[in-house]
Amino acid sequence: MPNPTAAMIVIGDEILSGRTRDTNTQYLAIQLTEIGIDLREVRVVADNPDHIIAAVNALRAQYTYVFTSGGIGPTHDDITSDCIAKAFNVPITVREDARKILAANYQNPETDLNEARLRMARIPQGATLIDNPISKAPGYRIGNVHVMAGVPYIFEAMLAGVIPTLTGGKPLLSTSIRLDRREGDIAERLGQIAEDHPNVTIGSYPFVRDGAFGTNIVIRSQDKDAMQDAAMDVLDMIAPIH
Repeated sequence: MPNPTAAMIVIGDEILSGRTRDTNTQYLAIQLTEIGIDLREVRVVADNPDHIIAAVNALRAQYTYVFTSGGIGPTHDDITSDCIAKAFNVPITVREDARKILAANYQNPETDLNEARLRMARIPQGATLIDNPISKAPGYRIGNVHVMAGVPYIFEAMLAGVIPTLTGGKPLLSTSIRLDRREGDIAERLGQIAEDHPNVTIGSYPFVRDGAFGTNIVIRSQDKDAMQDAAMDVLDMIAPIH
């Protein structure tokens, strides 16, 4: 049986402008790989309602799980929740359980929990809250879409609570072999090895270190024996050319 699949939507003009580096995708990919969920697609979307809604609807129809990061804060450009509600065609309102969670952050919630902060308690109808142990403002799950914060350490804390609720498959195993030769020196033989081992994927990643060219060969498979067999063939290939 094939593994469940996933997609990631990273939302925010700050990502596309280069002002903020996205680290959430890499973190999500590592966590999903460990439990046997294959991250198949990542989209980075501007703070544009039409684009966000289109991405959510396209990806939730195609993959087992969808994860979003960004755009659920208190400011005017935090529009993710409104877009999620429109994508699912449901109303969005300040929800009492989310409001109570936020209120616990403040000594005087009646005054400190202002209109801007209450935006973080606006939840699309039918969603289930995702705990945020850092800043308390919750994320949520609706359908197969998990909506979480963009700040990396908050995203990671939210994901820790989400991972146990997901149904995974067979984890993807990997091993890496370093070769101090150019890709062109091994490409033909490496292609043959990949063809001989259909149950593995073999990636070739060139690098330059201290002025010398090299290649990292990464072998991945859900089958440990198949991965090791392919690795042995790669080692046999490179022995004569070292």
